Amino acid sequence: MDADVRRWVEVAIEAANDKLGQRTEAYFVGDVMGITDWFIVTSGNNPRQVRAIVDNVEEELFLSDGPKAVRVEGKETMQWVLADFGAFVLHVFDEENREYYDLDRLWSDVPKFSA
Repeated sequence: MDADVRRWVEVAIEAANDKLGQRTEAYFVGDVMGITDWFIVTSGNNPRQVRAIVDNVEEELFLSDGPKAVRVEGKETMQWVLADFGAFVLHVFDEENREYYDLDRLWSDVPKFSA
């Protein structure tokens, strides 16, 4: 894996956890998807916390000379925010939607990020 991408994924994970992201995981999907290498999945307890997680990840990546999100979707409802950073995609759910879409089960057979 590219050293910069590895560092940015780690920064994003730490930034999500700094804002109390729950069950934060990063899945290497690059071998099965052609659009990105990593999915980072986390969740917050309420819309305000979901926003705080997304905002903190964007800010910490900026401070680390990381990529800027190419596209961010879902900020209107804060139930599932998807931020596309190119080499990785951040998914921040509220708990209900995380359970419903269950990306953790969907990607359970791919390698996970380890620091």
